[in-house]
Amino acid sequence: MEVPDDPPVECPVCETAYDSVSVHDEGVMVNLLDNDRYRRVCFEPTTRRDRSVMRFYHHTHEQTDSAGDATADSEPGG
Repeated sequence: MEVPDDPPVECPVCETAYDSVSVHDEGVMVNLLDNDRYRRVCFEPTTRRDRSVMRFYHHTHEQTDSAGDATADSEPGG
């Protein structure tokens, strides 16, 4: 796992604040059912040094509550 050099101010997927962002170039597993810290993780496919990677934006319970639950199941502007 890597942390991007130039993370955006807001999550580009749901356009809300996030706690942290990580970059993965291998398989990952996400289980938020029993997670005390994060309620939602948004995924953004991108490239780094000509290689496909996935950015994960980690949202806390408070960040998702302030954004409203509707953003968890929809795309920006949708």
